[in-house]
Amino acid sequence: MHNFCRWKTTFLACVFCVVGTMTSPAQTFQTLANFDGTDGYDPLYEMYLVQGLDGNLYGTTSGGGAHNQGTVFKITATGTLTTLYSFCSKSDCADGYQPYAGLIQGTDGDFYGTTTFGGASSACSEVSPPGCGTVFKITPAGKLTTLHHFDLTDGATPFGGLIQGTDGNFYGTTSGGFTGGVDDGTVFKMTPAGKVTTLHSFDGTDGASPWAGLIQGTDGNFYGTTRNGGLQGYGTVFKITPTGTLTTLYSFCSQSGCADGYFPAGLVQATNGNFYGTISGGGVSTTCTGCGTVFKITTAGTLTTLHTFDGADGMGPTAGLIQATDGNFYGTTAGGGETSTCGGCGTVFKITPAGILTTLENFDLTDGSTLYAGLVQATNGDLYGTTSFGGAFGAGTVFSLSVGLGPFVEILTASGKVGAAVTILGNDLRGATSVTFNTTVAKFEVVSSTEIKTTVPSPATTGKVKVVTPSRTLTSNLKFRVTPTILSFSPTSGPVDTSVVITGKSFTGATSVAFGGVKATSFEVDSYTQVTATVPSGAKTGEITVTTPGGTVTSTGTFTVP
Repeated sequence: MHNFCRWKTTFLACVFCVVGTMTSPAQTFQTLANFDGTDGYDPLYEMYLVQGLDGNLYGTTSGGGAHNQGTVFKITATGTLTTLYSFCSKSDCADGYQPYAGLIQGTDGDFYGTTTFGGASSACSEVSPPGCGTVFKITPAGKLTTLHHFDLTDGATPFGGLIQGTDGNFYGTTSGGFTGGVDDGTVFKMTPAGKVTTLHSFDGTDGASPWAGLIQGTDGNFYGTTRNGGLQGYGTVFKITPTGTLTTLYSFCSQSGCADGYFPAGLVQATNGNFYGTISGGGVSTTCTGCGTVFKITTAGTLTTLHTFDGADGMGPTAGLIQATDGNFYGTTAGGGETSTCGGCGTVFKITPAGILTTLENFDLTDGSTLYAGLVQATNGDLYGTTSFGGAFGAGTVFSLSVGLGPFVEILTASGKVGAAVTILGNDLRGATSVTFNTTVAKFEVVSSTEIKTTVPSPATTGKVKVVTPSRTLTSNLKFRVTPTILSFSPTSGPVDTSVVITGKSFTGATSVAFGGVKATSFEVDSYTQVTATVPSGAKTGEITVTTPGGTVTSTGTFTVP
């Protein structure tokens, strides 16, 4: 937290030192808005735009606005920008200031985010006004509520954004905080009411200073990165359970010459189950020293470098990747590219899962520069992003980039049980005639041209959601995971080799049954609502778990092994 300003100055000096020469393919690029300071400036590292229920995009700036301390804004697909909130509107910036991360939309329809500084705490006195950062909620109309004020003991200076877990709580990271006397950052959980629980405090050996937020994997665990710490001190990839057990999966700069890179950004889990991300420094290139990389890492921690930037195709990516509907990954670099203006103002790129990279857009200052933030794919198929500087007023821009991808629908939640309420986002949804979950028909209500409300039908299984409209059939960008439910099991006790009948819902395709944490070697899926399993050797008294493609469910009662 204390070295951030020095790092930012050094990094800016570095990203403008290379002039590239490669040619980028023609794309449909449009500058939608130019920040002028009064409406915000400098969207930063974790600032991914998010599509709201109304079809508009929402985001933050780290500076500018009415008090020059950052904003929350809304922008339409055609470029009409509205400032919803200016931070530091309260005395001593009790509402926080300088949000470095973007927003997420909660299942309640409101947006949630963090500010890196400010709040009601008197701690973190080295910044002015003092305050260690906040977590806030803001309505689409711009009414802001501060949910939590960090105070050093529970973390400080959150750079990353939030994620809403499948349990309805919010999870995130702080880059600092003197928890246990160590200023290396935390992982926290927060209830919708604002109660924060520290799940893990980094101590340097297992990582330090997480700048990015978390993602929740399909296994229910959370995954993230730290910018520093680990075996070599250059950052880590980690896994943490919802209850706080952390495992370091990889320490960067483990290869000779830091060929694997250092200073990682956030992660994305691909449809193949692996995680993908970017590194802002390191890598081995003959034309650029330490320009960064793109990597893949398995859930077991095996890392593969897919691409090393060479300056001409970009350098210094500080944001993570997204996987678009074509299966490819898209991202940004803060510097480099083929334009001579500003020594390479940054790029937008596409990279295949195999590592073939194509530069899609080279920025030239007039259309923006220094892409610290990442991209989002809206349901119209286009990509949207921001630049931190450049544009008509030098304060950054909002842009769109069409790469020929068609419209789709997005599910606000990634998973749910049969009967759970689900919100579907899209475009031109009025007149929809059908909604299906992996071919199972669901009842639904068309709320607007951009929103449908429905419930998970029975006997739905994990798969894509489809919406039939008068003009086309729209398919979800990701599979919706139908999570299983255990209602009862019989008998409730028995020795090894006892046959146990488990009743519930959504058991189709079950891959594992366990008794007290010991996997059964013999089980059979009798139907959508029933599984029969044999108590395995070594089983202990405890809960029964069933794992399906939609997730893992744990019984509320225990099975007793005499």
